Amino acid sequence: MIILNKTIKDLTEGIIQIRRDLHQIPELGFKEYKTSGYIINRLKNLDIDVIEKTARTGVIAFLKGREGNKTLAFRADIDALPIMEKSDAAYCSLHQGMMHACGHDGHTAILLGLAQYLSINKAKLKDNVLLIFQPAEEGPGGAEIIIKEGILRKYNVDCIYGLHLYPDIKEGKIGLKDGPMMAQTGEFDIFVKGKSGHGAMPHNSKDSILIASELINSIQHIVSRSLDPVEPVVITIGKIEGGERRNVIAGKVTMEGTMRAFNEAIYKKIKRKMNIIAQSLAMAHDCEIDVLFRDMYPFVNNDKGLVEDFIKALGEENIEIVKPQMTAEDFSYYQREIPGLFFFLGVRNEEKGFVYSLHNSKFDFNEEVLPVGVQTFVDILVYNNGLES
Repeated sequence: MIILNKTIKDLTEGIIQIRRDLHQIPELGFKEYKTSGYIINRLKNLDIDVIEKTARTGVIAFLKGREGNKTLAFRADIDALPIMEKSDAAYCSLHQGMMHACGHDGHTAILLGLAQYLSINKAKLKDNVLLIFQPAEEGPGGAEIIIKEGILRKYNVDCIYGLHLYPDIKEGKIGLKDGPMMAQTGEFDIFVKGKSGHGAMPHNSKDSILIASELINSIQHIVSRSLDPVEPVVITIGKIEGGERRNVIAGKVTMEGTMRAFNEAIYKKIKRKMNIIAQSLAMAHDCEIDVLFRDMYPFVNNDKGLVEDFIKALGEENIEIVKPQMTAEDFSYYQREIPGLFFFLGVRNEEKGFVYSLHNSKFDFNEEVLPVGVQTFVDILVYNNGLES
């Protein structure tokens, strides 16, 4: 377990209270008005050089180091999910149908804890620090907007760090890997337009359900027969709608799905192959098939040098090298601009019943892990000689 210094131990109770305050006011992407107001009020009581809004509901806090040769950024996402919480905790969500089911309240509490620590130790801060409280990670994505607003350039950010609470890793353990760690993701909608008719006279119709079934089967063959088998890829069709009655041949079918990959060339090939399959089946059945793609987040790509320094700073005994994950994160946009490192902070604790997955209505964690996140960020700063120990 990562050892906490005395100041962070003293801050623990306050960090936990911040998390509980935030957990009760979950808000969806770009609607985090109460959340950003809470963050700003907390920051105003600290020795922060600059506090400003970004990406509509995001907040930036800048602390100037006495030397200021480098600027290290630390990011937390602040949005919640449209999930009804199933919990009897005293700090349960007060916003009907919304919940911090992905731990973003914990991420924000950790970053506010770091802000408190740096404010207390401002005289020891040698490098500049930028704290990014980012909206809309769950969608449609706040990181790209922050970049387009020029925040990284404005503060001359050299590198960036981010974390995610993770229930598949033992509480207090750090999970990461260099290179691709989380997948590039995209969404697609498919519209099959056939011709409806009586179920007893199929020759007078164009069965959209039959065509859709062929399309689903062919799309799955992309992974098994068109791509290098050592390339991790997922194509999932999670929703399909079509038909009116048991004895009526469906004239329309709509499908919704997602695709994940760690290689941009592979990702583009998936899209091209899906279009070819759709066009071929449309010609074969004399119907219309339209495929609409929405490119979402790039893949999380951890800088090798930052990972090596991170492991040295935290100690190998605290690190678990993880396999690439098919989940996605818009932290990846920052990594396209500057070197970045994203890691998991384990929160699995079977003895206390903290075993539910992210996005589960019963997700929760042992809040005593939050100061470990703060200590991790502090250790990064100390190792990089940006903060005196």
